[in-house]
Amino acid sequence: MHDLGGMDGFGAIDAPLTEPPFDAEWEKAIAAMQLACFRGGWFGIDSFRHGIELMDPVTYLTTSYYEHWLHSIEHHGISHGHIDPEELDRRTQHYLAHPEDPLPEHAASPELLEFVDAVVTYGGSAQRPTDTAQRFEVGDVVRVRDASPQGHTRLARYVRGKVGTVIAYRGSFVFPDAAGNDRGEDPQHLYTIQIDGGELWGNEHAEPRTSSTFDAWEPYLDVVHQHEGAPR
Repeated sequence: MHDLGGMDGFGAIDAPLTEPPFDAEWEKAIAAMQLACFRGGWFGIDSFRHGIELMDPVTYLTTSYYEHWLHSIEHHGISHGHIDPEELDRRTQHYLAHPEDPLPEHAASPELLEFVDAVVTYGGSAQRPTDTAQRFEVGDVVRVRDASPQGHTRLARYVRGKVGTVIAYRGSFVFPDAAGNDRGEDPQHLYTIQIDGGELWGNEHAEPRTSSTFDAWEPYLDVVHQHEGAPR
């Protein structure tokens, strides 16, 4: 259900011109918890996303962005033994009955604050080296594999089976299909491919002279035609 790219029937996207980073005070706590749990080794970014993907579809579609984050934090906390579900239920019921009670206090961690400042300011790179030679060059025509892998993947449904052209090579990065399913980082080469609108949506539906770009890890791609003159 989370793979909504290219799906219709949800109405127009009414994106505001400006939007605050948080709509409610509690969302700030969720954002801090996500970084703290990431720092504590509860999950990586890919397994965190997979935790959201495991949500019940109806719950996923009827809850907010930071509620999705809370679901993944709880999922990993419970499944890895960091959270006792009975204790979580007991404390939840307590604060539902006594919302004015003070929250538990914790000692400040300078190392955690330094980490959060660095990640929020500069982000965290997923680029990793690999000894594997890259298979594709800019100009190659490739087909995105029409596969339906189980578990976490960044292979969006709307590009599966489509043909595009490699327009950029980005380097080698953590492979989400491995890291998101607890199989290690397994770095893979990453490319940007360009796909014509007609190829994606059909010529009778696509706007003329439009295209989309998609970042694809090498295992997602098969060669259709190699660009002449490209170094090998």
